[in-house]
Amino acid sequence: MMARDSAPAAIVRLDTVDSTQSVAFGLAERGAADRTVVVADQQLSGRGRRGRVWQAPAGTSLLASIIVRPRLPQALLPTFSPMTAVATAEALRRVAPVAARVKWPNDVLVGGKKIAGILLESRAPVIIIGIGVNLGQREFPLELAGHATSVALETGRAPDRETMLAALLEEFDAWRVRLEREGFGAVREQWRMLSDTLGRHVTLDGVTGIAVDLDVDGALLIDAGGTVRRVIAGEIAWDEAAAGSRARGR
Repeated sequence: MMARDSAPAAIVRLDTVDSTQSVAFGLAERGAADRTVVVADQQLSGRGRRGRVWQAPAGTSLLASIIVRPRLPQALLPTFSPMTAVATAEALRRVAPVAARVKWPNDVLVGGKKIAGILLESRAPVIIIGIGVNLGQREFPLELAGHATSVALETGRAPDRETMLAALLEEFDAWRVRLEREGFGAVREQWRMLSDTLGRHVTLDGVTGIAVDLDVDGALLIDAGGTVRRVIAGEIAWDEAAAGSRARGR
């Protein structure tokens, strides 16, 4: 991990909000500085990908949104998503510790179950990166029970939220510096190392095949019967029986 490039901006701490993303956008519109962070104890209408609602009982999750005024070409702004996934996984590995891995496009898994999610939303000239990490949940609603986990369930105890936040922001700052100064290469390589997607037989956005790599702009490359297809967004479904050799540690 590298030292921070600059002093951190403000951390805005709130009790209950509709969505940390909405609060962050409001602050950004009023001129909040780059890397201002909004943290809430509870959100009632938190947004996930594809319009889903991300809800968490009070105090059980780290719920944060980061205001980013990026220094990247427009075409590379989506790479903030895998970068944040890498940072979140690395922070979890430091604090918990758990064997966190990344699932394209922006989930963090432990034991194949989702422990953290990331949402990137853009309103030029800023992007807001929302991060939700399950810390203290001991159970989940029936529809999520087989697909979600928390640090408490994996390790027997929940880490202190402030400790988790500090580790997350340190990793985020360090990986962001690398992304904006050096390009996507180092982030891409670390994503590959942590990937729980590469090597799997997947169906995504109408394309079925083996996930073989992450492209230079963060798109997923799928070998669909000998033709490599690019997918830039979508919801992965995978077939464990057809997964074959997994590309861990690439």
